[in-house]
Amino acid sequence: MAQTVYECMFIYDSNRYAKDPGGISKLADDLIAKHGGEILVSRLWNEQRLAYPIDGHRKGTYWLTYFSMPGANLTEFNRDCEISEDILRHLAVKIDGRLVETLVAHASGTAVEAPAEGAEASKEESASEDKPEATVS
Repeated sequence: MAQTVYECMFIYDSNRYAKDPGGISKLADDLIAKHGGEILVSRLWNEQRLAYPIDGHRKGTYWLTYFSMPGANLTEFNRDCEISEDILRHLAVKIDGRLVETLVAHASGTAVEAPAEGAEASKEESASEDKPEATVS
């Protein structure tokens, strides 16, 4: 069965996350493994005030996860996320195969950086040296 790569953003209950960060963060990994998926990257995104209260919660912990899973298992995965009391909201989105490496590298912190400003300046200088100067007569 073909594996599809997904990006999933979880919003955890901040109070429960503060009490047990390791256990709550492992919750998504366990759910994905339960449904035959494999974690590519899983990390804390942010902890912030919610735009509107969700079940009385005004603050949420955002957790970003990239994983591969057979597409047929996604429905059961979504159902288990909805049942969980620790997950306030979640959204799993299918990732285009051409973007997987870039997104996973960026999320894991190993993305290729843009050239430094000094490198750009040296490219411009060498390009200007190759061009003949214009003369005005």
